[in-house]
Amino acid sequence: MPPAIIQSVVLKASPEELFDAFLDSKQHSEFTGAPAKTSPAPGAAFQAWGGQLSGRNLHVVPGKMIVQAWRANHWPAADPDSILILQFSKAPGGGRIDLTHVNVPPHDHRGVAQGWTTYYWKPWKAHLAKKKKK
Repeated sequence: MPPAIIQSVVLKASPEELFDAFLDSKQHSEFTGAPAKTSPAPGAAFQAWGGQLSGRNLHVVPGKMIVQAWRANHWPAADPDSILILQFSKAPGGGRIDLTHVNVPPHDHRGVAQGWTTYYWKPWKAHLAKKKKK
């Protein structure tokens, strides 16, 4: 099994705002720039990036933690779901997201690890900066 993907980012919003944005379809779509269907309900299915990512919420602690079964649509059916854990906390200047992503298949480990920065952290920072200027 490949190593866990572990990343942290500080964004200029409260932990609660970041948590809400990740699990709100409209906000998730806005900050990524791609269609998303999300929900804060435990057990709820989600899709992001127009269906390229999908899964379900395994555990939700409002404002603090999201645990999801997560997979990319190009993974073979034989690949099990990965597990994504996002923890939200206060940080100087905003909120911190600590990501732990385990059981990502070896054939996509590098892509997923880089994808968090490319497709989530960078556009989310840009979205918050643009929103703040309004």
